[in-house]
Amino acid sequence: MSGPLVVLVGPMGVGKSTVGGLLAERLGVGYRDTDDDIVVEQGRSIAEIFVDDGEEAFRALEKQAVHRALAEHDGVLALGGGSILDADTRGLLAGQRVVYLTMDVEEAVRRTGLNAARPLLAVNPRKQWRELMEARRHLYEQVATAVVPTDGRTAEVVAQVALDALELKEA
Repeated sequence: MSGPLVVLVGPMGVGKSTVGGLLAERLGVGYRDTDDDIVVEQGRSIAEIFVDDGEEAFRALEKQAVHRALAEHDGVLALGGGSILDADTRGLLAGQRVVYLTMDVEEAVRRTGLNAARPLLAVNPRKQWRELMEARRHLYEQVATAVVPTDGRTAEVVAQVALDALELKEA
């Protein structure tokens, strides 16, 4: 199998970056986050891209970043929460080890709050998060090799559950 050893997907605030770093450390591989790639490449935050250019422009940048990372990176890769909206991206994820990290709405609101850096949750975060998840849940499930709930679990426990689900051994 070519591409990343593990790909993490899930909603914003679920802990993809934290869990991804732990998985990379335990597996002895590199870690990469496509949102970080976009920020570095664009020289501005995701929120600024949304505000300045709109969601459609951001999604185009995201698609490019994800496709590049899937081709280049062989470690642990975390994808932005909306990256699975793109059909081409979902196609590229077929055959990859994809872990879908989940959480319920109360946990999501607790973790993300009213954070201005989360442009899709700027107004009424509970309602908006529920709507996002209604639109995305089946897409996350479609690409997932394993589904790992994060509610009430530490990042260390989530990382271990993901390793066990994928039957991967620590380095």
